[in-house]
Amino acid sequence: MKNIIILFIFFTCLFAKGQSERDFTKATEAYNEGDFNKAIEYYNAILEDGQHSAALYFNLGNSYYKLNEIASSIYYYEKALLLKPNDPEILNNLGYAQNMALDAIDTVPETGLSKIYKMATNRLSFDQWAYVGVFFMFLFVVLYILFYYFQYSSRKRWSFIGSFIALFIAVVALVFAYVQYNDFKKDQPAIVFADEVGIHSEPNTKSEEVFVLHAGTKVNVLDELDDWKKIRIADGKTGWIPRENIKLLKDF
Repeated sequence: MKNIIILFIFFTCLFAKGQSERDFTKATEAYNEGDFNKAIEYYNAILEDGQHSAALYFNLGNSYYKLNEIASSIYYYEKALLLKPNDPEILNNLGYAQNMALDAIDTVPETGLSKIYKMATNRLSFDQWAYVGVFFMFLFVVLYILFYYFQYSSRKRWSFIGSFIALFIAVVALVFAYVQYNDFKKDQPAIVFADEVGIHSEPNTKSEEVFVLHAGTKVNVLDELDDWKKIRIADGKTGWIPRENIKLLKDF
């Protein structure tokens, strides 16, 4: 009975994967034919099956961009970027979409140390850093074992040095993975979908309206209360926005 259940799950997963691949092919064909709404329909069918990838979100972003739905295109480009950081093609298309958004918000300048830190850690995602760390930890163990088996002093010396270089890289990679993971958990980006929405000083409509945002603007969610979310924008300003006016990016 147990084996039958396992086989059933296996073939169900295999069928779902095959269906997703067919939908992806149909979506690509629809996109190439200029039927962007149909392409979106097929891409969303894949998402409903629990499949997601940078390529899928990137193609959704392209489809919405072609339909001039800028907020949706930015939303899916940003989701693709979460799965594939620093990808030049995604960044390029995201830049085009952001240029069509109404809000031009100045970014708070970063210090030199902050730039260096981000340049170092953002080279890879936290799971990629973890894979690098595990690989070099394995290499450290192999080289350290070889150190005891080698007979010639030159080989022993190089294996010893190599093992500790591998250990150093492994530790650095795992630290970067930990830091990246914590940053990923703390950072809760979202995209504004309302054509225009007032941001309030408190989580109610009677409070002062401190500034206005438009569709496509990226914000970071800091807190929530009832049907309101506290946000911060790139220039450091904060305020409260009704939750239905934004969509979180990390809703995988």
